Amino acid sequence: MTGVTGAVIPIRVPKPFADWPVSQLVTGDPTDDIMRATYRALCRHGYANLTMQDIADEWSKSKAALHYHYDTKRGLLLAFLDHLFESYTDRVADSGDGSPRDRLHDLLADATDPPRADTSRELWTALFEVKAQAPHDDDFRDRLARFDRYLYDELRGILVDGVETGVFRAGVDPDETATLLVTLVTGTHSRRVSLGDDAGVPDALNAFVDNHLVEPGQ
Repeated sequence: MTGVTGAVIPIRVPKPFADWPVSQLVTGDPTDDIMRATYRALCRHGYANLTMQDIADEWSKSKAALHYHYDTKRGLLLAFLDHLFESYTDRVADSGDGSPRDRLHDLLADATDPPRADTSRELWTALFEVKAQAPHDDDFRDRLARFDRYLYDELRGILVDGVETGVFRAGVDPDETATLLVTLVTGTHSRRVSLGDDAGVPDALNAFVDNHLVEPGQ
């Protein structure tokens, strides 16, 4: 992949942390508890207005206790992106089951899955603000680029398999097509955050796969 298209970070949680009472957020593992507190604080305050005190308040600990684990807001947000990446790779992955066409549809569905709660939308908006730091901060850019590279690799693997097995057209270039699909997924998330809807883009992605990638008769 020859560039970063904008960092794909879809967020989906069964029940938003921002709605949970603090008693249900305490796991006994300081790192997990801080990550959950960071989630809640981002949902409530956004990135630009977020302070270490906001996160400490959500953790129900002192600001000094939070600084014991993370010196700065920047360092904590970088750790939070690492935490999100682990969750992302668990959820958005090629299952390896079924035909390449079905696997590609499934992966794109997971990658474009919309948030299921207002608090998740708020987190998306906060992360949209985080992306704005990437041009000015190499560490943020590297963390965000990792999401794109991961999705690119997953997509490319399916595309290669599809071409080799004759499910996808022989002229399909896995590298170029994977880059295009990552860009389209990223644009879907950006549109959803900016405009509040995806305007049928997931259906359009499926139509693109079936009409332009799949070998006729497959």
